[in-house]
Amino acid sequence: MRALFIVNPQATTTTPRSRDVIVGAIARDVDLRVAQTEYRDHARELARGAAAEGYELVISLGGDGTVNEVVNGLLATPEGLSRPSYAALPGGSANVFIRALGLPADPIEATGAMLESLRSGYGREVGLGRIVSDVDDRYFTFCAGFGWDAEVVHEVERQRRRGRRASPALYVGIAFQKFLKGDIRLPSLRIDAPGHDSVHDLHFAIVTNTTPWTYAGSVPVQPTPRSRFDLGLDVFAMTQLNAVNTSRLLRQMLSHKGVPPYGRGYVGWHDQSSLTIESRRPRAFQIDGEYLGHRKRVNFQSVPKALRIIG
Repeated sequence: MRALFIVNPQATTTTPRSRDVIVGAIARDVDLRVAQTEYRDHARELARGAAAEGYELVISLGGDGTVNEVVNGLLATPEGLSRPSYAALPGGSANVFIRALGLPADPIEATGAMLESLRSGYGREVGLGRIVSDVDDRYFTFCAGFGWDAEVVHEVERQRRRGRRASPALYVGIAFQKFLKGDIRLPSLRIDAPGHDSVHDLHFAIVTNTTPWTYAGSVPVQPTPRSRFDLGLDVFAMTQLNAVNTSRLLRQMLSHKGVPPYGRGYVGWHDQSSLTIESRRPRAFQIDGEYLGHRKRVNFQSVPKALRIIG
């Protein structure tokens, strides 16, 4: 088997030595080519060309941003070519998609699990989410967000460009700052989905393809605990944004059960094939922890069995 190994050299939880160990282990089982990313969306370009170059498997080492780029590249495989399978190894600070798949958070252990699956022929198909707007046509693996969480992602990206290291503490600190000083308290969002009445005046909304939405260190944060890769999309949106209500919901999200199916201060929809979120004014928007800019309207679609995963 020929495999393309896409490595983000800026991955925060690996070292050159550990990457060499991983490459050596994989190369014993497959005909491996290693390519390091050099700029934003480079992983997407490499993955898109993998099928034409005869690769049957694409492996990545990086965070959720690298995963998102590779997935979008694979989903853009030219018609008539066989799309390679995908194996993702953790190299970022959160690795939400990889951990949601049930894979180890340690890159060496994840490599071992991936190789065991490869030798046994085990693979699985997972569904993805797709966003379409005036400027977007992209897939996401685990979540998309309008408002508060996207503003946090945007600020974290700015801090990282200044040399700060992404960490749970940084995310939590910025989220608290935005809650106190940001414009997230202004309700501007509306959600429409088939079979549901429109919901207006929402403060922020997230759309998930699996659970958890994110992690607070090792603790999963679950606003949509019934969300699964083999189902449609789930939605969580807040109708109230105050200290008491937000604290109560956060405590529930951090419990092993997540938030209940319904409750005061929020709405939640399960297993949706499509939906639309609109805002009266442009709001920050993110997918898979990557800030895409400000948007006023985004259409969401569930794409079942979109990708074959090894591991």
